[in-house]
This record gives sequence, structure tokens and C-alpha cells, in this order.
Amino acid sequence: MATIQDVAKKAGVSVATVSRVLNKNQKVTQKSALKVERAIRELDYHPNFLARDLRKAESNRILVLLQTISNPFYATIVRGIEDVARRHGYSIMLCNTDSDLEREKEYLTLLYKKMVQGAIFLDTEMSTEQLNELAENNSLVLCCEYRKGVNVPHVMIDNYRAAKTIVEHLIGFGHRKIGLICGDRHLESTMLRYNGYVDALKEHGIAMEDNFIFQSSESSFQMGQRAVETLLYKSDPTAIFSMSDIMAIGALKALHKKGIRVPDEMAVAGFDGIEYSAVSVPGLTTIKQPNYEMGCAAMELLIQKMHNETIANEELIFEYELLIRESTLKNV
Repeated sequence: MATIQDVAKKAGVSVATVSRVLNKNQKVTQKSALKVERAIRELDYHPNFLARDLRKAESNRILVLLQTISNPFYATIVRGIEDVARRHGYSIMLCNTDSDLEREKEYLTLLYKKMVQGAIFLDTEMSTEQLNELAENNSLVLCCEYRKGVNVPHVMIDNYRAAKTIVEHLIGFGHRKIGLICGDRHLESTMLRYNGYVDALKEHGIAMEDNFIFQSSESSFQMGQRAVETLLYKSDPTAIFSMSDIMAIGALKALHKKGIRVPDEMAVAGFDGIEYSAVSVPGLTTIKQPNYEMGCAAMELLIQKMHNETIANEELIFEYELLIRESTLKNV
């Protein structure tokens, strides 16, 4: 892709002259303007007016990076971030990374070039070392996800304890064959939930078996359906715990297609507390995260960082809630 420097070189003029032509500045001679216009056509150059506008508005823009906005889990968090941002005179720029490190780095150039004032990560593919290096000269906050050893303020729930709580709920109803639909294991939250699942089984004398676990880096309704197919082929669970509501709802659909009654023949539990979990059929038992409140807190922390204020607590752990619904309760 051609740059303004390429245009200047081809036209034999300075970058400043190209900029004046683009901005229709009258102080450029007709001869120079024609050279620049010809170079623009030949190089198929497209000026980045968005970047220009961002530079002008750098004082009030915040970068919010997430895996994909199509995941309803993020929607309420983003609303919390935006509500606090607006109250303080900031606007947010939402960027989908699709869990692609190179794409994430492209968006972060806005931070390096000071086109945005700070960034909130709802998900990141960056290593601990990369995040710490980025945090040395930039204002960052992690929301929902956390990496050990990262010196960045973060907002989250106790994922280990929450997963243990919901697995113990299933065990309390007599389930000893509990399948697990596991998320992306490079995420700290996934590993904490996995450990909560394993320890809950262990503390109740239940052996953990690999064939009861389905692992996927993608969280989607379709993946939840595929998980059911795989788990039923490899094992014989009486209950399924999914690390996300989206995959749990996909699992409910797959079980319905197979004529397996929930919860009479199979209990299903999710995690996140998205709105869809309340209207699924049957209603989904899940761990509800206080998404809106976490989004608000993340933005408040970022504002403190950007203003170089002392942050009393850089680790905010919010309480979760176990919502018990029909998907795990027989005869309800």
C-alpha cells in the first residue's frame, strides 16, 4: 500500500507539499499540484483521513480491544466502559482482533502514535513480556482477562472459585460423570476455570478423565453443538459444564436435536450470565459475572492511569452469582 512518502518521492516534492495538495491548500503551485495528483493516481494512493482525524482528537479517544463484538458476553462490558468514558468526556474506539496477534498489533499503532490516549484489553494474544513493555509508556487496563506477571491494573472475578461453585452444584445433584466444554487454554481465565473443575471433582473423590473434556479455542453456538457430538461419542456424561454460555446454549440445541431431555437425562450449566441464558429452553444455570460493573471499573482505572493518579488497588476482584435455572433442576 502506497504511503504519502511514496507519493512525495514519485512526484519529486516534499511530504509537506503532498499534504498541502491533499488539504487543498492554495499555497501550492499548479505545476507541483499536477505532479502530486499524477503520482497519487499512478500509485493508487488513498490518504488515511481517519488517522488524521484521530490525531486531532487524540485527547479524548480510548482503544477497546476484544476478540469479537459478536460475542454477547462483551456487549454489557463495553456499555459500562462507554458510559463512564462519556461522563468524563472520552469516546471509545472498538476493535475486533479475532484473536489475531498481528491484527492486534496493527490497532496498537494508534497507541504508539498517540492517536488514542489509553487502551482497555478484554482479550489479548500478547505475551506477558509484550504487555509489560507496552505498559511502560502507555496507559493500559485488563478487563476479565489477566496474565500472571503483568504489571497492569486489572478487573475480574475469581474464576477458579466460580467454576468450582458450579461444578459442586452439579455434584450436589448426584452427578459424577461431568463433561467439560473447555475454552482457549492460553487464557488465564480458562485455566483457572479448568483448575476449579478438576479440584471440585478431586475433592469429592471423582476421577478426572480426559475423554470427558472437549477443548476449543473458539467460543460459539456451533462449537457447543460440536462439543456435544464429541463428548457423547467419547464418553457417557450425565451433566455438562461449559466455560461459556454461548457454547452451553449450543449444547442445549444439540441435545434437543438428539432427543436427550434436559435436565432429566442430561444437566447443562454455563458461565458468564449473558441475557440469552435466561431465555434459552430450558433456562440455563450459569455463573453471572457483573459485566457492566466491571466495564465501569475498568474505565475508571484507565482514567486514573491516564491522569497519573495513584491507584489504591490495581487488582479489582468482583463477586459472581450462581444463577440456578431449569437446565440443572429436575422436575422444575
